[in-house]
Amino acid sequence: MTGGLDPSRLEAAEAIEAADPGGMLRQVASSAAQVREAQRAAAEAGVGGLAEDGRPRAVVVAGMGGSGIAGDVLAAVCGVGCAVPVLTVRGHRLPGWVGAADLVIAVSSSGSTEETLEVAVEAARRGCRLMFVGAAESPLADLAARTRGLFVPVRSAGQPRSALWGLAVPLVLAAHALRLADVPGAVLESTAARLEDVAHRCRPSSEPFVNPAKRIALDLAGDVPLVWGSSDVAVAAAYRLCGQLAKNAKYPAVFGEVPETGHGQIAVFDGYFAHGSTPAPTSSGDDYFFRDRTDDPEHGLHLVVLRDVEEHDRVRRRCEASVAMARDRGVAVTEVRAEGEHPLERIATLIALADYVTVYLAIALGVDPTPVPAVDELKARIT
Repeated sequence: MTGGLDPSRLEAAEAIEAADPGGMLRQVASSAAQVREAQRAAAEAGVGGLAEDGRPRAVVVAGMGGSGIAGDVLAAVCGVGCAVPVLTVRGHRLPGWVGAADLVIAVSSSGSTEETLEVAVEAARRGCRLMFVGAAESPLADLAARTRGLFVPVRSAGQPRSALWGLAVPLVLAAHALRLADVPGAVLESTAARLEDVAHRCRPSSEPFVNPAKRIALDLAGDVPLVWGSSDVAVAAAYRLCGQLAKNAKYPAVFGEVPETGHGQIAVFDGYFAHGSTPAPTSSGDDYFFRDRTDDPEHGLHLVVLRDVEEHDRVRRRCEASVAMARDRGVAVTEVRAEGEHPLERIATLIALADYVTVYLAIALGVDPTPVPAVDELKARIT
């Protein structure tokens, strides 16, 4: 049960800390440290040696929840021009075409995720090249030892969903070693620096009127978010935002990717949740995001568009037209733009802000962001 929206909960750092007993904000703030620590762990594990066996036919990442997002980050960083397919499997079964010519990377922060372990066992049975990323002294680590697969230990920041960069960086470095992506050490350091910058801007002591994450959280509260991405980088971040809204704020959202949204999802602009609003003049503050507000006190749709530095020209035009259509109908709009040049920098800045937004929304709504009782209950029911 929540206490309802109370913006004053985000005003004082002391109140925020009290409302976050599990320390989710501290875990989110560890992102830069995760990048650097994972870089060292991957080097010590010998990820650079993956190229000795040549380039795989495909890279398949097995992971669930926050661990599965690591596969999405990998695919986005490799990009559509990647020489081999990069696929994330979220489930119990490995695709039938996967075989000895392919690299399967099993990722589990806890090292005990049921679905991931099943896929990894099947990959070993088929003779696939194997890499494992997860907790030391776990079932995943034991499986790596039995199959002689490359294992990169990850120290959890707390909750698995807050350990994304510790899980994703070894995958990105594996792609670099295989020449599927160009991610030198300088890019990893610049990414960590950008994560530190987002953490500074979104720190608990920063007032809501200058803190982008707090402002977006308060703007979203009560609305139904449609979260769209404009590129592979932005789409992965949009999916992450929807997942973090669910787990941290226990809040629903609808995920979409442009241009697909223009062939279906945009129709809801004329539906029940968009009714009754009147457009208001655009208000823009920080260049980091833009938000339209309406005079109608009722809540409705809220279009959140994650924009990338690199967008297909037609996709860019669709985003601009979609935003204009939303404003014409009085639908609230928030645009968030990626920062940086390298895909890893860009996806990191989008995801970092999204993570802060979801924790602040939870606190503003009187929700403890750390526990996920429904997830735990489901696991108990099927065990």
